[in-house]
Amino acid sequence: MPDIFISSKNNKKEDIKDNKESGSFVEEKKIKTDRGFNKPPVEEILKREAYRGLHPMQGKKPLSSFLFSPDGINFETMEAEEKVVLFLRKHLITNIPWIFVGLLMILVPTVVSALSIFDSVPANFKFIFVLIWYLITMAYILESFLTWFFNVYIVTDERIIDIDFYNLIYKEVSDANIDKIQDVTYKMGGVIRTLFNYGDVLIQTASEVPNFDFLAVPKPDMIARVLQDLRMEEQQELVEGRIR
Repeated sequence: MPDIFISSKNNKKEDIKDNKESGSFVEEKKIKTDRGFNKPPVEEILKREAYRGLHPMQGKKPLSSFLFSPDGINFETMEAEEKVVLFLRKHLITNIPWIFVGLLMILVPTVVSALSIFDSVPANFKFIFVLIWYLITMAYILESFLTWFFNVYIVTDERIIDIDFYNLIYKEVSDANIDKIQDVTYKMGGVIRTLFNYGDVLIQTASEVPNFDFLAVPKPDMIARVLQDLRMEEQQELVEGRIR
């Protein structure tokens, strides 16, 4: 979290010196430790009993759709002290429809050739048609993969971020601070979603973007729990900040 009090190094040294002389240095340090200001709230959350089944991810797994406390992930607007808690994509199982369609498109020229439908067409035209068809097929597969790969949802200890990738030249990025979250719900319906444990996480906020939808993400119950815990920690920090 951003520091509430910002001062230069010289001012800090002078403050410490004055506190030592007045005898209040030890007392102030003790209060600070008791309130837990030196330990980031997110670190406390990651160690809770509710997350025993989740392990912080070390190294890079570029095709994963669920990363908990991943190491080495950065994004454009990431702040220096900001920590990524969740890095999410749609569940891998959601790629099956476009993979199946892509495989069918690859087989189409072979099937058409076996049926002898275009025997009267010159070979040069057949070659051009097949080449164009495979270019269209590769473009479809590439676009489908990139859409899945670059549509990501990020939860940090400061905010939630929704990156919508539409094509190579256009994307939309929305974010909201954790303290702006008003309600978090998740939905799981159907045999496939229940079997593979994925669903939708719906987030209502008081920011400029009122609704964030994390669609078809793995472990939606765990995601909702993390968001609620981060929200509670943020509210507690704001209250302690007012008290101070």
